[in-house]
Amino acid sequence: MKLICTRENFQSAIFKTERVVSRQTTLPVLNNILLETEKGGLRVAATNLEIGVEVSLGAKIEKEGKITIPARLISNFINNLPQKDAEENIFLEASEKGLKIKAGSAQALIKGLSADEFPLMPRKKAEPFLKVAGKELKKAISQVIGCAALKETRQELTGVNLILDKKELFFAATDSFRLAEKKVNFSGKNIKEAAYKNFSEKKNSIIIPAGTLSELSRIIANDEESEISVVAEENQIFFEVNGTSVVSRLISGKYPEYKHIIPKEFKTRAVVEKEVLQGAVKMTSFFSLGKTSEITLKIDPEKKKTKITAESVEAGESVAELDMVDIIGPAQEIIFNSRYLLEGINMISTPKLAVLANNNQAPVALKEIDEKTGEVLEDYVYIVMPIKNQA
Repeated sequence: MKLICTRENFQSAIFKTERVVSRQTTLPVLNNILLETEKGGLRVAATNLEIGVEVSLGAKIEKEGKITIPARLISNFINNLPQKDAEENIFLEASEKGLKIKAGSAQALIKGLSADEFPLMPRKKAEPFLKVAGKELKKAISQVIGCAALKETRQELTGVNLILDKKELFFAATDSFRLAEKKVNFSGKNIKEAAYKNFSEKKNSIIIPAGTLSELSRIIANDEESEISVVAEENQIFFEVNGTSVVSRLISGKYPEYKHIIPKEFKTRAVVEKEVLQGAVKMTSFFSLGKTSEITLKIDPEKKKTKITAESVEAGESVAELDMVDIIGPAQEIIFNSRYLLEGINMISTPKLAVLANNNQAPVALKEIDEKTGEVLEDYVYIVMPIKNQA
């Protein structure tokens, strides 16, 4: 293998692939990135057997070939090249000794492993049936992924549930203590109706590993204006954006029927500036020690104020009183885990948010507020459970 490509494209390809590389030693080739000439260009690929990322980039090929090289080593080398050589091309040449790489005044010989040992990457059998705007998909991922469970006691909860509805997608995640759901609409021009209908009628609910969506979000972060092509098959899902492909296994099992947990109506609605509530919860949380990190939220409709309090024997106590934009409904006094409440506030993307409650035992919702109309938006909801009943 011998070729020339731009430093910018090669560095981008390494950035997109190196994070999915496995850190295991039982199969050393999984610590490596595959470089392979393909269709007059360069293919860069990595996999940990659960998720795979491939990037195709233009290159001037002088000799065909392939090799795998340690991901961490090539990433460190590329990312620490002198900035003065940023406009220089990258020269790559594979031999029995390894990969020779030259960029401007810097050069190296990196020892690799045979590409024949690298696992075959899954190939999609069908054409993409749906396209989603990169900005919309990235936002949906960011607003739900934090609620996915970290422990694999119930594996299905470590993923994000994707429901394929007729005119919209629902992304949802829960660890049983809180729940987030984001609705993404799509237009007719972005869907191949027959293929989409055929799959969704067979399987309209799938579970995507949270790690897959985290990597996808990272990949499209600098390409938000592009559209992401999506195709799901029996046990896998494929995403494609501008020469980059992400393939992942789907988590088997049935996702919990979560929609009944979201109350259809709320007795109390309190609207507040996001930054004000965010600061108050964060400040009082420093006084809420222990596993549950308890803070108390008191909504007072008569005074149009909300108090947030916390106390502990070790730290003392803290009280924050907030002026509310609007309060409708009866007074509420609810105890929360401060971390779960704060993380929900952080996921809100509008300057104002609504706190919606029924009583001190029922699920509480956070929703976004339309800046122009002041109406509660229904395309995103974060549900958090009170952590204990009050006397």
